[in-house]
Amino acid sequence: MPEDELGEGDCSDSIIDPEGHGPRIWFQQVPEGKVVKNRFHLDVKVGGRREEVPLETRKARVDAEVERLVRAGASVVRVLSQPGVDHYAVAMADPEGNEFDVV
Repeated sequence: MPEDELGEGDCSDSIIDPEGHGPRIWFQQVPEGKVVKNRFHLDVKVGGRREEVPLETRKARVDAEVERLVRAGASVVRVLSQPGVDHYAVAMADPEGNEFDVV
């Protein structure tokens, strides 16, 4: 829907896939604060594909993005890492407590 056709309660803030393949994701502010678990969860993928990028490189990329997000106001909730497992992620929260993972 073009921005000039937005209806009552709609918002104009969104992200879109520049290639036009993925969905448009809309962001809408609500007056209520967070009181329960998120209704959706985002993974911010910065590390690269497991099949293509070594774990240590993925960890370095994730840690660099986590540092940038902490400087921007996010906080670390927990690090998701286990010895012997080829996975690394950091659970974070934005300033309002909405959780997301950096992978």
